[in-house]
Amino acid sequence: MSMIVNAELAARFGLSAEEYQKVLDIMGRVPSLTELGIFSVMWSEHCSYKSSRVHLKTLPTTAPWVIHGPGENAGVVDIGDGLAAVFKMESHNHPSFIEPYQGAATGVGGILRDVFTMGARPVANLNALRFGDPSLPVTQRVIDGVVRGIGGYGNCVGVPTVGGEINFHPAYNGNPLVNAMTVGIARQDRIFLSAAAGIGNPVVYVGSKTGRDGIHGATMSSAEFDEHAASKRPTVQVGDPFTEKLLIEACLELMATDAIVAIQDMGAAGLTSSAVEMAGKGGVGIELDLDKVPQRETGMTAYEMMLSESQERMLMVLKPERTDVARAIFEKWDLDFAIVGVLTDTAHITVKHLGKTEADIPLAPLADEAPLYHRPMTHAEKPGRLGTVADPAGVEHALLTLLACPDLASRAWVWNQYDSGVGGQTARRPGAADAAIVRVEGTKRGLAMTTDCTPRYCQADPHAGGAQAVAEAWRNITATGALPLAVTDNLNFGNPEKPEIMGQFADAIKGMGEACRALDFPVVSGNVSLYNQTSHPSGLSQPILPTPAIGAIGVIDDVSKAIGLGMPEHCELVLIGEIRGELGQSLWLREICHREDGAPPVIDLHAERRNGDFVRKMIGEGRVEACHDIADGGLLVTVAEMVMASGVGCHLDKPHYGTSLHAFYFGEDQACYVIATKHAAALIDAAEKAHVPVRHLGRTGGDALVLTDGMSLSAERMRKVNAEFFPKLMER
Repeated sequence: MSMIVNAELAARFGLSAEEYQKVLDIMGRVPSLTELGIFSVMWSEHCSYKSSRVHLKTLPTTAPWVIHGPGENAGVVDIGDGLAAVFKMESHNHPSFIEPYQGAATGVGGILRDVFTMGARPVANLNALRFGDPSLPVTQRVIDGVVRGIGGYGNCVGVPTVGGEINFHPAYNGNPLVNAMTVGIARQDRIFLSAAAGIGNPVVYVGSKTGRDGIHGATMSSAEFDEHAASKRPTVQVGDPFTEKLLIEACLELMATDAIVAIQDMGAAGLTSSAVEMAGKGGVGIELDLDKVPQRETGMTAYEMMLSESQERMLMVLKPERTDVARAIFEKWDLDFAIVGVLTDTAHITVKHLGKTEADIPLAPLADEAPLYHRPMTHAEKPGRLGTVADPAGVEHALLTLLACPDLASRAWVWNQYDSGVGGQTARRPGAADAAIVRVEGTKRGLAMTTDCTPRYCQADPHAGGAQAVAEAWRNITATGALPLAVTDNLNFGNPEKPEIMGQFADAIKGMGEACRALDFPVVSGNVSLYNQTSHPSGLSQPILPTPAIGAIGVIDDVSKAIGLGMPEHCELVLIGEIRGELGQSLWLREICHREDGAPPVIDLHAERRNGDFVRKMIGEGRVEACHDIADGGLLVTVAEMVMASGVGCHLDKPHYGTSLHAFYFGEDQACYVIATKHAAALIDAAEKAHVPVRHLGRTGGDALVLTDGMSLSAERMRKVNAEFFPKLMER
């Protein structure tokens, strides 16, 4: 590859003039092409977090149950019985627009490797997806490819896809979001870390062969899209889930021995990032001999091998006397195994190929002198609260419209392409509860897990939106009866070089941090995805809605006591929390009034904690038959979803509201739950004694949702309306 290394090439690789000058200062000379490639990917936004690090440091990351927080491949928390949950969420946004199937599939593969690298067996996948205007053909194309990619990879690997979320908005037309989350289980005394140690220890490459796919993928993910996005197809990796399954089993088998000193997934920036991070964390040097790297293409250069993002590959440091044991395991699983390097005392990364030194870079400045920006910020004026909004439609029409809208329509078309039961440990499948529930095999325990964010709230008020995303994840886990433990995040924003975007990011982080602290819900892992912004030939640049997606887990001691949405007959319905009729930024306002304005709902973190702790206590005492938190669409949508989940109807009391009828039914008030109970009097009494807002809401029975004004909608009719969107969209 004949490229002249200079400032122009550095700019093409994503380095600013100032960053390239810093490279020259560190090296004391013009770098080689391979060295420039290494600097460009390690200093990319995707790998270095150069715009976000100063803000991420403000998030709470510790708690007595946190074993490993941010900085490792995934977060690790104590779930009891000597076991740990290992989990993380990451983005594959740009690749999924260019090549939806492979972009989504390799996103799933990458996050699986982050988890089993730590010594955990993956037990569940989730995802958080954002698509553009559903009327556009490109949206249909992207949905089809992304869903098939997620299902194809997860199903083949044998890890159930148990939950997630999907939103639609024109702001994602040119930049959909594909955020993938994996949860695994490990023994607390068998957690594997990435810091290399032991001068002279062998560096071992395992998994698939290296090809030319994905070169400069990390750099591509650190820049805005434009009308030439399709030309970046070669930067999208190609996945092989069958090889991944073999890699999982081989790694876990090796982890049962004492052979591994350190291990790292080859993710973004491939061999470069894994080698640099392992040696850097361990304070040692590393020497690589690329002649030993298994290659599936001929004539590959050092530059190509170091920057390739070919999938299903891992880098390990092994004890020298155990290499034969390791080799035998990987050969048994029909995977490549090659000693490609050695740890040194040079504190450099040295790369050799065909008898020539292609790179020799000091590791400390590669990490310590990576750019760190305090980007300028502007903060948009927060919208005022909405005044009275007239009802143009009526309650019945509004409810049916909301149940049919893209953001609330049944996701069965999507779920049915995912195997949610493989492995036999899924206790609550998609749509059955506010959070998915997976048994911890061999115990009575269960893990609750969810992904949540409301981007329209974040667009209106990033601070409130960031707090609400955390609070809703906490609520969804609480509504099952599980104790929320910790958060992983995927912070998707536009171009950080634009002050208004950086202001959104900082404000969202502030809101997230406040909610995490108030709810004892630390952030233990995560990912930042910036430059989710599309430049158009007109000169306009369209950012996505700010989308700080939250993935979260909790634990329930007895999985058989987990609560779902479906209501049995002969229950009373009770409302926990205060309904104020918050219509600002609501789906009712968007779908019925065709408006997107006003302030999002008030986030009262004290009320969230008080109300949620009470609900969890009632579930633990066996007083709750079904529970659903109020979120998108408001109270009436919440009740309708409970009716559709079981087929059991209900009669609601005449509202005693301090607001208009439509605001009472469709306002998206926070810190609220609808509970079905056979112990209503005792539950209401307990709530009043705990100073928790409570009211009787109705009773279950029949097969229809009935209001006192005569409205009656059968479960069958609501299901039919709710089920139409995705099949109609994808049959076009």
